[in-house]
Amino acid sequence: MVPLTVWLCSDPHGEEPRPGPSARSTKAKSGTAICVFHRQSVGRELARHLISTCTHEGDLVAEGFTTSEAALVAAAELDRRGIALVPHFPLAQHIGTRLRATLDQQQLARVQMRPVRPDQMARGLADHLGDVSLVIAAPPPYETGGHNPRRGPGTGCPACRADLWMLSSEQLGLFLAAAWRVLAPGGVLAVTTTARQQAGRLIDPAPRIIRHAQRLGFRYAQHVIALRVPVEGDALVVQAGPTDLAQLPDSRSGALPPTVAVHATVSLFCKPPSPEGTGGSPSGRAR
Repeated sequence: MVPLTVWLCSDPHGEEPRPGPSARSTKAKSGTAICVFHRQSVGRELARHLISTCTHEGDLVAEGFTTSEAALVAAAELDRRGIALVPHFPLAQHIGTRLRATLDQQQLARVQMRPVRPDQMARGLADHLGDVSLVIAAPPPYETGGHNPRRGPGTGCPACRADLWMLSSEQLGLFLAAAWRVLAPGGVLAVTTTARQQAGRLIDPAPRIIRHAQRLGFRYAQHVIALRVPVEGDALVVQAGPTDLAQLPDSRSGALPPTVAVHATVSLFCKPPSPEGTGGSPSGRAR
C-alpha cells in the first residue's frame, strides 16, 4: 500500500506579493492577474510543503507546467535554487514582475525561468541533467489539442493563454521521460492532479500518470491529499463564488452538480538510487 498523508495547503484568496526591496513602482497592467484556477494549481503553501519535505538547503528544484511564481518564491525563501519552465512570454513577464515584488536581490539570484515547454525539460536543463532534487508539475486537467472551451485565448489570465502551449497526450509522456533524465538518483517527481467532469463523467488523470511513471522506472512513493480550503474545527470551509453558483443545475435536472476545488491529489514518485549507490547525492527524498 502507498502511504497516504494530508497536507493543509489553503492560500489566502487574492494573495498579493509582499513588497520587497527590489519591488518596482510600476504596477502590472490591469487584466493580467492569474485566475484562481491557476493560482491553486501549485499554491504557495503546497510548494512549501513539497520543497521542505523533499529537498534540503541548496538543492535544485525544477517546475514544469508553471502557472505562477509560487514554487520559485518558496524555493528562494527556503534557501533552495529554483528553475521554472515558462514558454509563454506574457506569462514569464507576469511571473517576473511578481518575483521582483516579493524577493530581495539575494533571493532573486537563486531562481530563474527558461523558455521551454514541459516536454522539452531535458533540453532546457541540459546543464543540470541528473542534478535536480525535485521536479514539480501540475499538468492541466485536460488535454489541449486546441483549448479548453471554458477558457479560450481571449481571457485576461496569462496562465490560461499559456495552457495552449502546455499539454497533449504525447507531450505528457515526453515530460515524464524528461523528468527522469534531469532528476538525481533518489530525486522526487511531484505531480499534482485534479479530477474533472467531462460528458457527464468524473475523470481522474492520476491513475494514467501513475502507470506511465512506473513504466519509466519511477517508484510510487506517496499519495498526498492537499486541502485547498481552510479547516475550522472539524469542518472544511468551502465558499462558492459567483461562477460556481451560476453553474448550479435546476433541482429537477439529472445533471451532475458543479465540482468545487476542495483538494488536489499529489502523487510523489522517487527515482531509485543507482545500483552502485553513487551517481549523485540522493538529497531529494519523500519522507
